[in-house]
Amino acid sequence: MANFQTSDNRRLYFEDAGTGQPLLCLAGLTRCSRDFSFLAPHVTDLRMITMDYRGRGQSDYDPDYMNYNVLREAHDVIELLNHLELDRATILGTSRGGLIAMALAANHPERLSGVVLNDIGPVVGAVGIARIMDYVGKKPVSKTHEQAAAILQQFMEPQFPGVPYHVWRKQAEIQYHATEAGLELRYDEALRKALLEQAATGATPDMWLFYEALKKIPAGVIRGGNSDILDAPTLAEMHQRHPGLISAEVPDRGHVPFLDEPQSLQVIRAILEQAA
Repeated sequence: MANFQTSDNRRLYFEDAGTGQPLLCLAGLTRCSRDFSFLAPHVTDLRMITMDYRGRGQSDYDPDYMNYNVLREAHDVIELLNHLELDRATILGTSRGGLIAMALAANHPERLSGVVLNDIGPVVGAVGIARIMDYVGKKPVSKTHEQAAAILQQFMEPQFPGVPYHVWRKQAEIQYHATEAGLELRYDEALRKALLEQAATGATPDMWLFYEALKKIPAGVIRGGNSDILDAPTLAEMHQRHPGLISAEVPDRGHVPFLDEPQSLQVIRAILEQAA
């Protein structure tokens, strides 16, 4: 558990555990390092590195919320690698983290040993975007983690059928921190403003151009079988554009798989083997 200072003087939190082949895990849009706690027991032989983007988790919030964008966050990843004196690493990117990984492939391919995209591709499903925008930046109504877990279980059941309550209880702790007044978000509410303004100005890069840069890098994709973010046609086109792509679909999972599923672990290990 540590912090580093970015070139624009933001203090960003990261964790660096274990030894061996480095695996840098990048979380989803509103998530943080805690998101990889389901994966951690399965990669104890690796050097597992996680980070909290600016405005998330234990990192500094940015007074200029427009810095909450993929390119700035990709630059922060490079600065973390520099801080750790790591020439290269395999990136495991969940959702937003996968977009950052593609940006890194386009702008800093020499720093990547491999890339695994967790339920994300160059095209983000409209239904999924609408679902995300329905909650991002809004405080939870739940007062306790138990209440939040019950709501998560009910809300996510169509995409994650059969996932037991204790998993959602753990997920609730990952997403929210408890205060005397109730649960609070683990990220800057201004992230919502950034998303809305970036969409209005068209400040979103063409991710297919970034994805093309993965052709020379060992790459894998994990797709939740019920995902509303990465659909099957997009994954098929990803295979057409990257003949060496390795992928797996995780049944009874939506956006996003927890990464402890056998299918997820198989893709991660396959890419790590190629990266080595």
